[in-house]
Amino acid sequence: MYYSLLIGLAIFCSVLLVLVVLAQNSKGGGLSNQFGGSGASNLIGVKKTGDFLERTTWGLAIAIMVIAMATNFTTPNASRESEILQRAREQGGGVNLNQTEQPATPADSTR
Repeated sequence: MYYSLLIGLAIFCSVLLVLVVLAQNSKGGGLSNQFGGSGASNLIGVKKTGDFLERTTWGLAIAIMVIAMATNFTTPNASRESEILQRAREQGGGVNLNQTEQPATPADSTR
């Protein structure tokens, strides 16, 4: 349950991050000027709007990183993978998989 919630939250934060980055004032003015954002920036102030968008960008980027790390701990298949590895060790019969045996070459069998 937590895994699905974290994935949904990561997708939501990613979409917000894309929108905030597009709204920022770049060299060309950004999308904020194209959709009437210039009136809002005049009301609040251009400097404060830029600071808010920059802080929001950093906050969303950090949130996505934290969510990505949190999904590592809530992955539903983590215990399943360890069960599979345990079964493989049991079925191996104690054979050391790191040791390699030299195959017999045809020259050895003719002597």
